[in-house]
Amino acid sequence: MIKFAICDDEPLMAQELAGHLADYMKENLITAYSVSSFSDGRALLDAIDRFDVIFLDIQMEQPDGMETAKLLRRRGDHSLLVFVTVLKELVFDAFQVEAYDYLLKPLDRARFKQTMERVLRSLDRKTAEDIVIQRGTGCEVVLLSDIVYCEVLGRKIYLHKHDGTVSDYYDKLEDLERRVDGRFFKCHRSFLVNLDYVRGCQDGQVLLAQGERIPASRLRERELTQAL
Repeated sequence: MIKFAICDDEPLMAQELAGHLADYMKENLITAYSVSSFSDGRALLDAIDRFDVIFLDIQMEQPDGMETAKLLRRRGDHSLLVFVTVLKELVFDAFQVEAYDYLLKPLDRARFKQTMERVLRSLDRKTAEDIVIQRGTGCEVVLLSDIVYCEVLGRKIYLHKHDGTVSDYYDKLEDLERRVDGRFFKCHRSFLVNLDYVRGCQDGQVLLAQGERIPASRLRERELTQAL
């Protein structure tokens, strides 16, 4: 699941971006993706979700796009940032916040396609296959594909795996969220779930492949349905 975000204070521009994105994904037969739209930088910064790719306007009310990018990087966000703006003179400033690309308005469809091709190649290289968890002086390698869901209790993370075993270690869920890939969805403030094992969502609960149920917050239930 690739998670895209569009942050632009011009509704028509945001719709145009979303349209280009939908057309590209359809042409390339990619269905496992989601798109979230934000009308300003503060809304993006306040979002619970983490995104693989963010299309970010620069000229917005404070925090503008550049300041929003700086705040994202400062808190450890490693999303691919693609600035979308009329201000071509700011291209060099964009690279101070590790921008991935820079698109000028009005959007050129061919240029957008080139950017998306590069984005997908980069995401393929970034896709994690496993994580290493530390326990005292030892460690354990856990395949992401084996994890059904992750739960935080107190100061510990519990990784519930498809074979019924559970691995636990000390960490924060926010830190784990940065290490896993787009197949994991934060359905609740205490749970990350692997969408590959989700079979539905109903009445505030996520239904898992082996019959288990975990909670989904009211605010996240609709987003989970869209992600599925």
